[in-house]
Amino acid sequence: MNVVTDNKWIGQRTIRPDGVDKVTGRAAFAADTTMPGQIWGKVLRSPHPHARIKSIDTSRAEALPGVKAVVTARDIVDFPVDKSVMLGIQDMRWMCRNVMAREKALFPGHPVAAVAATTEAIAARACELIEVDYEVLPWTVEIDDALKPDAPILHEYIKFEGRPSNIAGKLEVKKGDVAAGFKQAEVMVERSFTTRPVHQGYIEPHACLVSVAADNKTTIWSSSQGQFMVRAMTAYLTGIQQSDIRAIPAEIGGGFGGKTIVYLEPLAALLSKKSGRPVKMVMTREEVMRATGPTSGSKSTVKIGARKDGTIVAAQGTFWLQAGALPGSPIRGAVGCSFSPYDIPNVLAIGFDVLSNRSKVAAYRAPGAPIGAYAVECVLDELAEALKMDPLELRLKNAAKQGTKAAHGPVFPRIGYIETLEAAKAHPHYTAPLGKYQGRGVASGFWFNAGGESSAQVNITEDGNVVVTTGHPDIGGSRAAIANICAELLGIDYRRVSVLIGDTATVGFSNLTGGSRVLFASAMVVTQSTDKIIATLRERAAKIWEIDPEAVKWENGAAHPASPNAGQFEPLTLAELAAKAPSMGGPIGAGVQLNTEGAEGGFGTHICDVEVDVELGIIRVIRYTAVQDVGRAIHPSYVEGQMQGGVAQGIGWALNEEYIYTRDGKVDNPGFLDYRMPVCSDLPMLDTVMVEVPNPKHPQGVKGVGEVPLVPVMAAVANAVHNALGKRFYSLPMSPPKVLAVVEG
Repeated sequence: MNVVTDNKWIGQRTIRPDGVDKVTGRAAFAADTTMPGQIWGKVLRSPHPHARIKSIDTSRAEALPGVKAVVTARDIVDFPVDKSVMLGIQDMRWMCRNVMAREKALFPGHPVAAVAATTEAIAARACELIEVDYEVLPWTVEIDDALKPDAPILHEYIKFEGRPSNIAGKLEVKKGDVAAGFKQAEVMVERSFTTRPVHQGYIEPHACLVSVAADNKTTIWSSSQGQFMVRAMTAYLTGIQQSDIRAIPAEIGGGFGGKTIVYLEPLAALLSKKSGRPVKMVMTREEVMRATGPTSGSKSTVKIGARKDGTIVAAQGTFWLQAGALPGSPIRGAVGCSFSPYDIPNVLAIGFDVLSNRSKVAAYRAPGAPIGAYAVECVLDELAEALKMDPLELRLKNAAKQGTKAAHGPVFPRIGYIETLEAAKAHPHYTAPLGKYQGRGVASGFWFNAGGESSAQVNITEDGNVVVTTGHPDIGGSRAAIANICAELLGIDYRRVSVLIGDTATVGFSNLTGGSRVLFASAMVVTQSTDKIIATLRERAAKIWEIDPEAVKWENGAAHPASPNAGQFEPLTLAELAAKAPSMGGPIGAGVQLNTEGAEGGFGTHICDVEVDVELGIIRVIRYTAVQDVGRAIHPSYVEGQMQGGVAQGIGWALNEEYIYTRDGKVDNPGFLDYRMPVCSDLPMLDTVMVEVPNPKHPQGVKGVGEVPLVPVMAAVANAVHNALGKRFYSLPMSPPKVLAVVEG
């Protein structure tokens, strides 16, 4: 065992390693990448929500001086619709049709062609010269419209209950007998809810630079949540072998799940291959809003039954989520997470994946779970009111705990949900006085968390410092946390540890950054790599001292005799052993690759205070406290930042954010002026309480923390608004026109 008795870094608020570069502008993002001879790519997008593509004539564009290449769907690998081709959770049948429209244009903004030219202006002009013969078709953008018997069908080959349908899939989880459970209920509440699509809102738009050499050797620089995902998807969609592609991750200006798929990289690769020049592509904000994944809009119906003492006996939820134009809405999150905070004997949750003429949805921070929690947690509040119970007491009485079997399958190990409820109940916020038109709401939430494939390499430099290379883009502070862990294990100052993100040619395969998996997984492989390093250091000290390696211990950054019986030797520091490396067996380094297991789900409980301006219809969040079981906070500032960021996004989802469509089926607010994300002046200080219940299956007790903070927010805000006004909203966002209609009605 390697004992560290001093110089501990786990749990410390160390300076973030990427901070200086980002605040000074030195950090390199994808749009900063350039190459000699590069040209610019632009995308021609459909103006129609739904149209058959009868023909595309690119001849005028190709004849324009400065144009070097044009690609259409015929250049993209076609995956026939009769057989799924899965890459992670993505089906290449749909990805090839999302990257470039094939049979039909399915939403306004759907790519139909791409051009590369010597300047952006020429590429844009060339797009205008491409002639597309469209047969405009009937379209639908809302769930209810898509489900009507006479609704226009997006894909005739997708069938539900034997007929062509806009329902692309169904998922069901159940536990016990719901019908029998409801017969035992003495109080029941059933309500229906709707939410609107919201965008992830990352500040950095999608961007890439791709160079394809004559022998197909391809280099991709891009903004993504996974360079191995970029390599694989680009290979699938272009036909270039994966082994010929090197994907290099840049710094990432936000993702939140929205950069877990590709949009530009395959197009840029094909344009580069055709032109023989490096091709750079950068989306405009309007393109991001029109053509990249928001999360789903939804409609839900939730019914919960309890005895008069507050014991919940049955719960049922039906969730309809928009997939956009191609299958793949996050029904797993809505169905699997909604009831998971509670020990309910009889549960039935059903999710439907609904197609409509919108851009294909992408993951957004605990995908699906906030939608489900919004409905369930609002119904729980109404149930508490009907039972005349404190809403936290109702949750405590029915809280999941160690041994509870979740409806989606697993039996929970030691979890910290009850601790979050108790911490919320004991917090001064919960009993603070409220004024007129002010209200307080609470809500809880759950997210699965994940493990998966990860790789790391740890090397000792010649001067005795450490370089760690992992395979995951850092979007939540993983570099700072890994530096803390590695410094802790080696017993050295964290500033002596550099953490790099390797590309697909320099580090072993690593799954993408998502699912709250990265620190959990990367800490495992870094810990095992560092343990190997320490074993090597002990062996080398033992050789120098001519004793057995078992008689050497490593602590506080140096090798020591394990006991006086081992001999009296001066400690050998990491720097001293590194200096002796050339004569003692060579460089010191170790790498580990694992498919990590043992991830445990996360729970949170939130308290929200609002004030309603009844004259203007404006709801203002005036106080907010997020409580979460964070496992072990390796870098507390980053954990708090994750919690605050999730809350800020959830407040936007609850109060302001939504895609607004025109009568001709187009997004009417494709920019940050009209798509209203909250800014600092819209928010109070967001307080955080970290409850630490370490994960026993992880060497540092890590649980994922990045997604849970978004899950309870919309329900907490909605419950607070109800308590401020005495009237409940069943549709998000609770924007001023809706508030005024309720107040004045």
